Amino acid sequence: MSKKYYLFADRPEQLEARGIDRVTARSSIAFHTTISITGEWLEAFWCDCCRSTRWYYVCKTDPHTYKIEIAPDELWQRVTGVVHPNGNPSVGEFTRREARVKQYQGVKAFSTIR
Repeated sequence: MSKKYYLFADRPEQLEARGIDRVTARSSIAFHTTISITGEWLEAFWCDCCRSTRWYYVCKTDPHTYKIEIAPDELWQRVTGVVHPNGNPSVGEFTRREARVKQYQGVKAFSTIR
């Protein structure tokens, strides 16, 4: 349903978990800051049964074998080009509500603040 959003590593531990030795992982992160991880991505799939879209973490293990699981929250921080499905956690409810308003209310919008 969606395009593939590839993961990247920004800490040596993430590369070590994928089989890269400690020295190479540390020097790679020190030199490049982030490393794109091939064969791992997030992708949305449509379910005909429940009529909804769900995001999954897909890992290509062999040329014709994939491991698929529901995307955990911590993976959203390591993907390029996507908006977190629950919105930016640093944005407040007032800002979120005002972003959905179709017409500018001005000072009247602040009357809902208690």
